Amino acid sequence: MSPAPQDSAPQDPAPRDSAPRDSVSDDLLSQMDAVPPPRVPELFFGFLRIALSGFGGALPFARRELVEQRRWLGAREFNELLSICQLMPGPNIVNMSFCVGARFGGFAGAAAAFGGLIIAPCIIGVTLATLYVHYGQLPAVSGMLRGISAAAVGLFVALGLKMGFVERRNPIALVFAALAFGGAGLMGFPLLLVILVLAPFSILAAWRWSR
Repeated sequence: MSPAPQDSAPQDPAPRDSAPRDSVSDDLLSQMDAVPPPRVPELFFGFLRIALSGFGGALPFARRELVEQRRWLGAREFNELLSICQLMPGPNIVNMSFCVGARFGGFAGAAAAFGGLIIAPCIIGVTLATLYVHYGQLPAVSGMLRGISAAAVGLFVALGLKMGFVERRNPIALVFAALAFGGAGLMGFPLLLVILVLAPFSILAAWRWSR
């Protein structure tokens, strides 16, 4: 008996796995999940929400709102924008409200973002300052303020870790981040001096690394 004929139909090649998600840059993922640009009222209420959430420091809440929830910015975009804001005079979160608002809505967007950011803290701040003048020396109030300070430190540590995770594949950024932390945080040098000393070298190193 002759052997049974074998099926000579060509076998389909095994499907190729798509590129792993880890190999796609964070900015590309942000573009894939892009949302429509915010309108002026959305900028106002977005930064109003940041202001109302940002007890102990608004930057961690700004990153969560702008990057993780509303997805107006990518993670790397937020890092770069914050770097620019740190070089500008004034509070970083105020500078960021102007930059984000102007990017999406021009002058009207910048005014809306800035207004949403400051209107609630102004009202709450005046109220709390008045109460603190009368009741700030009470032990319960002092303990509450110490607890808020500790929570604020934890929020900024979490923000730093999230920003560092975005740059985990960039050794140049990690090296200069460590130098800045050592100079300003451990050695106690003024932040402006640390930035002025490290910025030229970091720009040169980033340029050489990207070639």
